Amino acid sequence: MKRRDFLKTSTAVSLPLLLNGFGVKAFARNALFNAFNGDSDKVLVLIQLNGGNDGLNMILPLDQYSPLANARPNILIPENQAILLTQETGLHPVMTGLQGVYDNARMAVVQGVGYPNQNRSHFRSTDIWTSGSPAEEAWNTGWLGRYFDLEHSTFPTGYPNPDYPDPFAITIGSLVSATCQGVGANYSMAITDPFSLFPLSSGGEDIPPSTPYGEELTFLRETILQTNQYSDTITNAANLGSNMATYPADNALAQQLKNVALLIAGGLKTKIYVANLGGFDTHANQVLNNDPTLGEHAQLLKTLSDAVAVFQEDLQLLGIEERVITMTFSEFGRRIQSNDSYGTDHGSAAPLLVFGSCINAGILGDNPEIPDPIGGQDGVAMQYDFRNIYGSVLKDWFEVPEDTIKELLFDDFQYIPIIQPCSPSGISDLVVQPEAVDLFVYPNPFRSNLTIRFSSGQERVRLSVFDSLSCEREVLFDKTLSAGQHEVNFDGHRLAPGTYYVRVQMERGRQKTKVVIKQ
Repeated sequence: MKRRDFLKTSTAVSLPLLLNGFGVKAFARNALFNAFNGDSDKVLVLIQLNGGNDGLNMILPLDQYSPLANARPNILIPENQAILLTQETGLHPVMTGLQGVYDNARMAVVQGVGYPNQNRSHFRSTDIWTSGSPAEEAWNTGWLGRYFDLEHSTFPTGYPNPDYPDPFAITIGSLVSATCQGVGANYSMAITDPFSLFPLSSGGEDIPPSTPYGEELTFLRETILQTNQYSDTITNAANLGSNMATYPADNALAQQLKNVALLIAGGLKTKIYVANLGGFDTHANQVLNNDPTLGEHAQLLKTLSDAVAVFQEDLQLLGIEERVITMTFSEFGRRIQSNDSYGTDHGSAAPLLVFGSCINAGILGDNPEIPDPIGGQDGVAMQYDFRNIYGSVLKDWFEVPEDTIKELLFDDFQYIPIIQPCSPSGISDLVVQPEAVDLFVYPNPFRSNLTIRFSSGQERVRLSVFDSLSCEREVLFDKTLSAGQHEVNFDGHRLAPGTYYVRVQMERGRQKTKVVIKQ
């Protein structure tokens, strides 16, 4: 049996995969590695929303309701039923659990998260999000797997050991998370129930033959031994742990997070947990045709809201709230315009949510701009590159140096203030926004010539033009500029009439603005 075939058949515990892969450079050992050993107890929980979450139906841009009413009249949540986060931004009315989390300054909304040249395939875009790759490149390692590889390049050989007795990462489910795929193995174990990890048989103790079959057999036996050792550690932690909040039995995500809280409370030193909630590919019946506040998407959002709310309550009651942050991600958002089946099709950027007591609670970024009229293919424009979210979490939560982040993700990494010092209570309207960047364009609309004006410090600046599908159509420049005001002329005659976005990104912040090329 091939290694990969064996791994696909495992159910109770998914074993590490071996892939040929991405070359990771050698880095100097330093204090950053403390985040992934016993010297740090910080935990990151990822919630993957599989299928492409409709961010416009979750975080409601109330200041854009006039064009939204034209773009999605059959699915738009009534404005008067939105849960107000701010005067301009609302929450889907079923998400009352997250309303309390937000009011308690335990929730951050990062607007317009995506990547340049958005791919609208479920499989490819999921690969991009889990690997942290550019849209044009295919990487076979995960963004967290590459980080683990920096210190544990020989994994899985020699693990677990006295220094690292616990799994590095755990996926609650039947398949390991691609976010944790390293060059030689996946650092995540997949479990469905920490109390039902039955030992696997290694198939004998005879000496394997010196053949390719013998090599495969040796690999399987070593992996089974490792899995059994990790399983014992997980079960021991589950027996030592406890939950203090009451989780709804009919909420699958809540039950996943219940196990996460249990294992953390039980002393497991695992740093990464991945939970999953599927069903977000809402091409049809996203809402009920007689009530847009109900339907399949509303049920999913309520599941997410209730699960996160009780998880945060449990962490607080257990006294471990300051050790854990939680972050959602989905492969893409949905298109701005709804379809005739009371649903939405594959789109571009969407909000990303972060939870915890050590976060910059509130809303980062601006509500998406909704073009009017709207094109049938148009998606929400990107404000934040998801790799900057990943890198900022690595930097502030796991104390990873910025140079290392650039090697792991991309050289254009731009810091975003997502994490802040922990506090027992917070005020949601004190969110720290990235430094404002002035951006002025004229005339707008225009036919061919557009003047773009902005100011910068002595810093690297990337100025580019995106279309409504989040494709980066032109890079006007990407270089270090002198401090002061800059003016650039953009000749748009090569582009078709329609809606575009001018985006400026620099070390201290970013800004975008909508422009229209006339017929």
